[in-house]
Formats: sequence, C-alpha cells, structure tokens
Amino acid sequence: MTAPPFWTLVGLSLVVIYLAGFAIVALRSRPLPPMELPWADTIPIQYREIDGVKVRFLKAGNGPPLLLLHTLRTQLDIFANVIPVLARDFTVYAVDYPGHGWSDIPQVDYTPQFFARFVGQFIDGLKIENVLVAGVSIGASIPLLLAAGGHSPIKAVVAINPYDYGRRGIDRANLVAKILFTLAPIPLVGETLMRLNLPLLERWVLEGGVASAAAVTPAFRQEIWKVGTRPGYSRGFLNLVRHMPLWRESRAAYGRIGVPVLLIYGDHDWSRPGERQANLEAIPGARLVTVEQGGHFLPLDRPDEVVRQITSFARELRILEKN
Repeated sequence: MTAPPFWTLVGLSLVVIYLAGFAIVALRSRPLPPMELPWADTIPIQYREIDGVKVRFLKAGNGPPLLLLHTLRTQLDIFANVIPVLARDFTVYAVDYPGHGWSDIPQVDYTPQFFARFVGQFIDGLKIENVLVAGVSIGASIPLLLAAGGHSPIKAVVAINPYDYGRRGIDRANLVAKILFTLAPIPLVGETLMRLNLPLLERWVLEGGVASAAAVTPAFRQEIWKVGTRPGYSRGFLNLVRHMPLWRESRAAYGRIGVPVLLIYGDHDWSRPGERQANLEAIPGARLVTVEQGGHFLPLDRPDEVVRQITSFARELRILEKN
C-alpha cells in the first residue's frame, strides 16, 4: 500500500488540529467578569454603552482629567500599579477597548480608525473636557491620531512606546512572537492558534514586552489568559492582528498635531532609535524621554517612572499646580 503524499498528511494534520481547537474551547468554562478590581477594590467597575457597544471602564480620584489607554491584547489592568498613585492628583479614567478585556466584542474591522473613533466617542460620551491622554503602544498612537484630527477635548498627550512601525511590530518582541504573529494571518492556521489561546505561548509573548520577566506577574498573566477564553475573543483579536500593518500609516498624520506631546520610550522597547527620532521630528514641539530598564509594557516595567513623567508633564503644562 502506497503511503499518502507528504502534503496530504500535512493537510490532514491541519484539519485535525483545527477541529481539536474547537473541542478544547468547547470544554473550557465561560469566564465571568470580576465584580471588583483585585488590585483596587475601592475603585468601582463601571459599564457604559458607546455606539451600541457595552464597555468596561473605571473612574478614580479627583483633579484634572487623565485618560489611560492600554496596549493591544491587554486591558485597563495593565495600569494596576499606576492608577492608585495617579488618582491622588487626577481624576483617572481607564477603559477596555471593544474586543478587549471585559468589553463587548463586536464583529467589526479592528482598524486604527475604529479605535480612534471609539476613544473619541468615549471622551465625548462622558463629557470629559481638557483631558490629558496617556497611552501605551496602540494606546499611544490613538490619541496622536485624535489630536491630529483636532479632537478638541484633548489638551495634551503622553505617548508611551507608540505602535507605528514595522509590518507587525510585535514580531520584534522575541522569536516566539515572531513565529506566532507570522502564522496568525494565515487562514486556518491563524484561527487555530488564536482559538487555542495557549497559556505558555501567551506568557512568552508578554515577557517579550518587558525588560525583566518578573514584571509580568502570575496574576496579570492569568487575567489576560482568562479574558482570552471569552467566546468570540480570538476572532476579534485575529481581526486586529490582520490590520496591524495599518498602524504604520498613522505616522503620516503626526505633522497636524497641535497639542503638547511627550514621547516616552523604554530603552528595551520594540521600536528602533531611528523610528523614535522620526516621531520626534514629525510631531511639532514634541519632547522625547527614554526610560532605562523599560520595555514595551512600561506600566508593568517601570510604573514609578510612568507616574513621575505624567505628573511632571502635567505640572509643566500647568494642568497640575507646581509644588
């Protein structure tokens, strides 16, 4: 009996893995959203509908408004180490984007324009005026896009490791991330990888975004993994991955930004020195700071420095009164 051709075996193996992914997901229990924040049980979790999408957010503290925007594939909990401190001086807002965290997962194209429109609607819906927006990764690129479009409530932007380079910048995290996100756009293969949501792979990718692996705590890893098992989550994230190359195009708008901008980069960020300098030159009047021993997920790596830079910038702009 003749053995099946090699590519037939490969095809059959892929089909088996694809079907096995559905079986594994079906056996998982559906995760429930937390009733309180494990890192700040005195800050209430709130929900609000924005353009038909129910999103999770929080509001804490008193003072001038500060909106914090998270990275792709994370959620507002990435700011767990900075929100309680910043809330001493600011009214802090943080929100899970659609398709992230515990917000709804609409079937839409997760493009830069979609996220920018959502954040603008969130700001307008909550009637937040003269807001300082500080974000990480795509959370940094979003307010830069909004500011370039003249979104009037934005007073200034702190852009931490903006994600606006490479075809898929996350490929630079480490070898695991490069392999995973190279395979992700491939039909069948990508769907299976995202659907399986393997904890070990996710841990390796997250650790590729910090200067020290210890910055990614077991509690944070568990929360990110649990959210990733929500029905429909993998579909939404895969859509985002397939639109990643579009974030490079956001740089074309930076020359139209008319508000103060502080660029902050970790010295271990995925961006390259030339890309950082290009952003500094493209944004009128921008200033750049480099944080030592900091990776892409700077609020995990160096929360103390994130707080210091945001607070110092706010005082420089007289958003906060100087001591």
